[in-house]
Amino acid sequence: VKVIVMVPPGANPHIYEPTPSQLKKVSEAKIYFKVGSGVEFEKVWWDKILAVNPSIYVVDGSKGIKIVDKDPHIWTSPVNAKKMVKNFYAGLVEIDPSHKDEYKVNMEKYLEELDKLDSYIQNKFANFTNKVFLVYHPSFSYLAIEYNLTQISIEHEGKEPSPQIIQKCIEYAKKYHLSYVYVEPQFTAKYAETIAREIGGKIVFLDPLPRSYVDGMKNVADLLSLEFE
Repeated sequence: VKVIVMVPPGANPHIYEPTPSQLKKVSEAKIYFKVGSGVEFEKVWWDKILAVNPSIYVVDGSKGIKIVDKDPHIWTSPVNAKKMVKNFYAGLVEIDPSHKDEYKVNMEKYLEELDKLDSYIQNKFANFTNKVFLVYHPSFSYLAIEYNLTQISIEHEGKEPSPQIIQKCIEYAKKYHLSYVYVEPQFTAKYAETIAREIGGKIVFLDPLPRSYVDGMKNVADLLSLEFE
């Protein structure tokens, strides 16, 4: 299976525009694995994607996953990631049944990795009581729900935070004795830097779109645990 990634590593899926060469590859593809949870890239470009390849087989990765408050970042929960893997496996088998056994072996192997990731994160957060963190963009809501964390976000709905929001975040940070302000590398750090200066804290980059999902989410857990210690 040859895989083409539509939103490359480091790009912001809220504003990324596919290149002509990417759309050409889409026009030749047999299957499209859609996140399906309302990611901005898919909402904006979906009609264009279907226009260049009306017969493409679409697999909805969000099938069976509860969408919370229209938040599209479902993959930040390893439990949701397992459901997405199963959805994508079913799609592959639908268009290529002759390789079903091979796909199943690979799926089960990766599901084991996700189970280990889930255990790793559970153990990482197990002994903390004040599990509050401040992040620029609310990318980690599903992670927070899964592991009983409290996410406070600076930015909402793609809008730059007002001075009032900045002040409220500073007050929250002081209330919960926060020492870090987390920022996704896909976004600007300037507002987070303002808050960090006010609370005497540090900026830490937290990537919700890592190249390696398992390693990347372990890193997210490790970095968040710095705040919880």
